[in-house]
Amino acid sequence: MVEAAELIDNEFLRQFEIKIDDHLAIIEYSLQERKIFLTKLIVPEQITEEDFNNEFLSVVFEQIAERNLSVMPTCPEIAKFVRSNRKYKRMLPVGVRI
Repeated sequence: MVEAAELIDNEFLRQFEIKIDDHLAIIEYSLQERKIFLTKLIVPEQITEEDFNNEFLSVVFEQIAERNLSVMPTCPEIAKFVRSNRKYKRMLPVGVRI
């Protein structure tokens, strides 16, 4: 489902957006120097796909990796995602452990 949708980086609102069936899922962020702080994950109740959050976060992390930015997950859901996906732990800034 996520692969078919387009990920948009709305720099004005500082959020990644993906539209699924007229519903907007959002990850809010703050960009400071070479770090991106992922502060909030908002997924509408209407999006009921079981693995949606993991797929959405994977797409966002891949886009962040292309920009060579470090990731600081400040939201519990996103920190849990990083803990369970070892390949994204390398994107954490030096000295940061989750």
